[in-house]
Amino acid sequence: MTRLVDNERFALGAVVGTPAALDALARAGITPQQLLRRHARGDWGVIGAEDACLNEDALHTGARLLSAYPVGTGRVWIITEADRSVTTLLLPEEY
Repeated sequence: MTRLVDNERFALGAVVGTPAALDALARAGITPQQLLRRHARGDWGVIGAEDACLNEDALHTGARLLSAYPVGTGRVWIITEADRSVTTLLLPEEY
């Protein structure tokens, strides 16, 4: 089991990112760690109220977690799988 640190609300598991998402972050001067830290602390970014409520419920039910953050002129999504084994950084159009 992954140990939680630094106010994390859940474990990220293995972290992976698509080349396009990592490139968008690099062009914007944002590190993946900055957004992963926000995601793990329960700062869901710019998702709607309904999705934020679903995430809060998912913390207790073990469902998938989704965050979205503005990056440049687009967004990067972060999705943590229901079993908390993998967290993926990707662009919305890659979903």
